[in-house]
Amino acid sequence: MALALAIALLPLIAQAAPVKILAFGDSLFAGYGLSSDADNIPAQIEKALKAGGHDVTVVNAAVSGDTTADGLARIDWSLQDKPDLVLLELGANDALRGLDPDRAKANLDQILARLKQANVAVLLCGMLAPRNLGPAYAAKFDGMYKDLAEKYQVPLYPFILDGVAMVQVLNQADGMHPNKDGALAIAKRLTPAVEKALPAPK
Repeated sequence: MALALAIALLPLIAQAAPVKILAFGDSLFAGYGLSSDADNIPAQIEKALKAGGHDVTVVNAAVSGDTTADGLARIDWSLQDKPDLVLLELGANDALRGLDPDRAKANLDQILARLKQANVAVLLCGMLAPRNLGPAYAAKFDGMYKDLAEKYQVPLYPFILDGVAMVQVLNQADGMHPNKDGALAIAKRLTPAVEKALPAPK
């Protein structure tokens, strides 16, 4: 009888598994310069989603300094975590180094192709190029996120630093990385988009 009951409960146990979210990005997700991992953007998103009644686990797979090429090199390894949703946040370091936007776009394209092949939902997080690189560079770089979101039919959060970029009190001394308050502000803005992108529990 106990065995029969356990077998009958198996579907319910499977349904109880939390939705696994993989935060795949660079220092912005990694929480560069923050004193606690609990303050970084992915941790704040997990906290907000749970407060909203969602059974989720957010795995922070961000690496400070990563370019799109670095992300491409490690995406297959990161998929071993078998995420249900990936928050793809890469490109800032390509722009800061003035790397070719066409190459960055090709790298992101390959990452998205692998995520699609793995049947993983994606929220693409965009970035804007520094304006001192010129209008031609900025147009190419900024536009690649919209192009890729349309190609792969994934939702786009246009600018990961929306509401925080250039706001001194929300950034660290380097003017590029959000401080604790900035990370919280980004998480609050980003969470509704993440919530909307959540796949149905399995």
